[in-house]
Amino acid sequence: MDTPIIQPRFKESPHFKNFWEKGNGKQLIDFSGAEVNFKDFDKFSHYFYHVDTVGDEVVRDVYFTKKFHEASREIEGYIRNGIFETDVPESVKKLFTQTQQVPEWLDYSLLKSGAELCMRSNLDSLISLRDYCLMGGYDYAYLNKPLTATEALKKGAVKRLSETLDFWVNVTRYDALELHAKGYEFAIKTRLIHSYARLSIKKHYRQWDTENWGEPINSWDMMATYIGFSLVFLHSLQKLGNTFSEEEEKGIFHLWKYVGYLLGVPENLLPDSKKQATEYFYLWTSVQPPSDKDSILLAHSLLNESIENPILKFKFQRENLRYLHICCTWFLLDEEVCKRLQIPEVSNRKLFPKTKIIINKIYDKLLSRHARIKKGNKGQMKVLEDYLKITKNSNFH
Repeated sequence: MDTPIIQPRFKESPHFKNFWEKGNGKQLIDFSGAEVNFKDFDKFSHYFYHVDTVGDEVVRDVYFTKKFHEASREIEGYIRNGIFETDVPESVKKLFTQTQQVPEWLDYSLLKSGAELCMRSNLDSLISLRDYCLMGGYDYAYLNKPLTATEALKKGAVKRLSETLDFWVNVTRYDALELHAKGYEFAIKTRLIHSYARLSIKKHYRQWDTENWGEPINSWDMMATYIGFSLVFLHSLQKLGNTFSEEEEKGIFHLWKYVGYLLGVPENLLPDSKKQATEYFYLWTSVQPPSDKDSILLAHSLLNESIENPILKFKFQRENLRYLHICCTWFLLDEEVCKRLQIPEVSNRKLFPKTKIIINKIYDKLLSRHARIKKGNKGQMKVLEDYLKITKNSNFH
C-alpha cells in the first residue's frame, strides 16, 4: 500500500485555532518565542505512517516465537549484560548496536541538569505529568486510539498511572541512562512494549483506520508524547510557580531527546529547545481532532483513580485528593479542553494551585537547590513505592 498523503486537516477547526490563538498553545508560543507556520509540514507529516521497524522485528523474532515470560527474561539478559551468544537473531543485534552506540551529541552534564530539575520540582513534577501532560493528551482523539484498541481502559487508571510513573521516575534519576542502568532498561523495555502493542493491534483490531489515525504508536505521535514530557512539562512547572535555569531547561530537552533516541524515535523529530518543540507540536496538532467519547472515558478513569486507589486509607482523603487534581486540571488546561473532557466543576478551584505558587516562591528563598533535589527525589520515590506496592500486591490487573 502506498503511504497516504496527509494534510493539516484541522488547521481551520475551532479547537485548533482557539488553542493556538487564545489558549495554552498561545501561551506556549509566548513562552518559547516560536514562529509557527506550515512550511515544514511535509518534512514531518510522513512520520504519521512511520514506525520503529527494528523494535517490531525483535518482537517478531523473540516474543512471538516463545512464551512471553521467557522472551522477557532473554531480553532482560541482553539489556543488563550485553550480547555474548552467537545464535542471537539479527534483529536483536541491530537493536542493541543502535542503543549501545552513544550518539556524538550526547552531553552528560545536560542529562544531569535535566534529571535535577525533574527531582527538584518534587510533587509539582507529578502534578504536571498527571493533570497537564496526561490529561491534556486525552484531548487528542487519534493519539489515544491505541489505548482503546489494546483495551487499556479495562486495565484501569491505577495500573496505567503506576506504569507511567515507574518509567518516568526511573529515566529521570542520576546516571539512569548509562548503558545497562535502570533507566536504560526501562527505555528498551518500553520500546518493545510499544512494538508488541502495535503488532497486536495490526493483527487483531480490524477497525484500525490507518489513513486517518496513522500507524499505531507511530513516530510522529511518539514525538508529541516526548514533547509532553519536555515542553508541556516545563510550561506546567512554570504555571505552578517554579523557576528553572537555562541549563536546566536545555537539560530537560536533552534528557528526553536521548530517551526518545533509545526508544527508536528518529533523531530529527526530537527537539533541542522549547522554540523548536512548540513549532513541531503546532504541526502535529493540526492532524488531531478534539476529544471524542473514548477521550472522555480515559479522562474520567484518570480522575476517579484517586477514589479507587487504596494508598490513602480513608474515603474523605481520597475524595479530597480527587478534588485537588480537578482544581489543578482546571488551572493548567484550557477551559475549553476541560469542558470537552467533561471535567467536573468544583468550588474554589483556584485556591490550591495559587497556594502552590506561593509555597514555591517561599521554597525558592528558603531551601537550597541541593536540598530541594534531595527532598524531591525522596518524595517522588515514596509515591512510586506506594504505587508499586498497591499494583504488585493486589487485584489490580
